[in-house]
Amino acid sequence: MARKNLLEGLATLTDDTASPSSYPMRGAGKSLVRSLDELARQADRFLEGEAVVEFDPDLIDDSFVQDRLAQDNDDFRELVEAIRSRGQDTPILVRPHASLAGRYQVVFGHRRLRAARELGRKVKAVVKTIDDRTHVIAQGQENSARANLTFIERALFARRLDDLGYDREVISAALAANAAAVSKMMSVTERIPADVIHAIGETPGIGRERWVELSLLVGKASSLGKARELAGAPGFRDLPSDERFLSLYGALNTSARTVKKTEPAAGKAKWEPQDRAVVAEIKNSGKVFSLSMKAKNAVRFGDFLSRNLDALYAQFLDEENRGD
Repeated sequence: MARKNLLEGLATLTDDTASPSSYPMRGAGKSLVRSLDELARQADRFLEGEAVVEFDPDLIDDSFVQDRLAQDNDDFRELVEAIRSRGQDTPILVRPHASLAGRYQVVFGHRRLRAARELGRKVKAVVKTIDDRTHVIAQGQENSARANLTFIERALFARRLDDLGYDREVISAALAANAAAVSKMMSVTERIPADVIHAIGETPGIGRERWVELSLLVGKASSLGKARELAGAPGFRDLPSDERFLSLYGALNTSARTVKKTEPAAGKAKWEPQDRAVVAEIKNSGKVFSLSMKAKNAVRFGDFLSRNLDALYAQFLDEENRGD
């Protein structure tokens, strides 16, 4: 069954009201993860049928949320040469500036705008009046489809949206990522300070799991100072971004083993009645609670508990509600 054009609906979304038809990304059942091809088609449809205007690039300001670490790399140079030789194939999306009359703000197409500035050409653009929330969703989704952002660039984009007060639903929609993926992005940017991430750079050859491993290393209290020292060392930024990552990872991972997140040790307790006919061992890890019993009455008492779980749970809920 074909999905509704997502970006069409974004044009009518506001912070205060959003009908199901105008904002189809709402709700976990709407599947926020979409293929890059589908996202690209949606971005194309968002521009279809709209008037394309040529602007002086100096009239257009950058987005209020950054989405790239590297501003000038091989990909950008190739884009500049392509536009120089055959012109701008696809318009960018801009919106009227919220506070400056006669000016605009780019929603997506940042690199095409920069290329036009560099070439001294006008930039082809579609103008839509949209709010900030719609802006970040459209920007993130178009980048997911076209810009080939690296994991850490996507993670920093998620962090910036979180800092701006957007909820996880909006962040997931903007990145076309599910809740688990967004949580991993956020955990990396929580453990690794922004200055260290920026020193490492975009790392096009380093994926999510390696960044998660590095974050677990940097997250150790004894490693943070060393990470900052290495990231600020002479010559560090002269290395390619991937090599910066690997040198820092290798320096911190002295065991040369894959770093894994360790779960906290389970809390243990023991219970037995006065007659000692039942001995219960209790384990609580914070995520899992287990109870095992042995001794004379263990089987019969376990059967009794099983038969009375409904009543016990109802009692638990009643006490919770009363604040006992």
